[in-house]
Amino acid sequence: MAQPEALLLTPGEGIVEHVAFSRDGQWLYYASNIGDLDRRNLWRVPVGGGRAEQLTEAPGLETFPAVLASGEQVAVMHAGPRQPLSVALVDAEGSTPQIIAPELPAQFPMDGHVEPQPVVITAADGVRSHAQLFLPPDLEPGERRPALLFIHGGSRQQTLLGYHYQAPHGFYHLAYAMNEYFAAKGYVTLSINYRSGIGYGREFREVGGRGAAGNSEYGDILAAGLWLRDRPDVDPDRVGVWGLSYGGILTAQALSRNSDVFAAGADIGGLHLWGNSIDPESVSYRSSSVSAIETWRSPVILFHGDDDRNVNFNQTVGLVQLLRAHDVPYELIVYPNDTHYFQVFGRWVNTFEAIDDFFDRKLIGDGASAPSP
Repeated sequence: MAQPEALLLTPGEGIVEHVAFSRDGQWLYYASNIGDLDRRNLWRVPVGGGRAEQLTEAPGLETFPAVLASGEQVAVMHAGPRQPLSVALVDAEGSTPQIIAPELPAQFPMDGHVEPQPVVITAADGVRSHAQLFLPPDLEPGERRPALLFIHGGSRQQTLLGYHYQAPHGFYHLAYAMNEYFAAKGYVTLSINYRSGIGYGREFREVGGRGAAGNSEYGDILAAGLWLRDRPDVDPDRVGVWGLSYGGILTAQALSRNSDVFAAGADIGGLHLWGNSIDPESVSYRSSSVSAIETWRSPVILFHGDDDRNVNFNQTVGLVQLLRAHDVPYELIVYPNDTHYFQVFGRWVNTFEAIDDFFDRKLIGDGASAPSP
């Protein structure tokens, strides 16, 4: 007996995540960025085939659908540029999400958020990367502000035009809040979705020469740094960079390869030597930040849990020895008995406060809290 031909239910350029079926099995609900690459919307399509329908739209982000027993509504996780991840209801045929929980505290600064702008940055080799730009709300024409570049981890990850759908205590939900915080504080802030991440197609995700095979994704980081540096509202001498995990890898590479662009950085749980070879002819060594230690000049603050199961703690130990040997200014915070994603919420608070203080000292400095024209 011949197998039935596969039927594509979700056509379009984009990623499909978080699926659910209606109780009668007639409808498939799913979250997707089809037609809106830097967000997630709720869609549905008949299981037997037919036209897919988009049920929600910008500026919200809807993920993790669950169809109610009545079949009349779909529960989703909803977020937005100003709205942290919340539970909401959407009519089964589409509607504006109705938030039902949690109730935000009165002091939550919803009106203090800025709406990030989507931008596309082209690297020297022609690869185009999507990014989100957070501009300070009080930015005046002619001012030059300090700037920060945020680099996500993964690398199979994507930052969005709103609070991330990772759980409210998850790093990327917190990192979005920090990008908003830095913009409100006066930094021109950029979050870059570099090649090998998700959401922009297979070719972008599976690009060659990435990681230990050549670190081609660093080209997107440098392009983003130059894009920030060359903006008329950015002080070119005060561009910082920070990230966790793969973002830490690329932060260290930015500082070692281009201290002329990046004036300071914060590296959380980064890997600094791909593989085991320190042969200068090895591709993996040349793809590592330590291979460019001779040109590392900018100060860095390092964070690592000493029981990290993703990136061995000796990656930071080894880097610190090299930084000392080359007189590179560094600060180090080690969390005993903690892992790659710190398990104690207070340690995240401590980490973000330390990063904030570090960039204040390195990019703003005493007597320079006001932006320079």
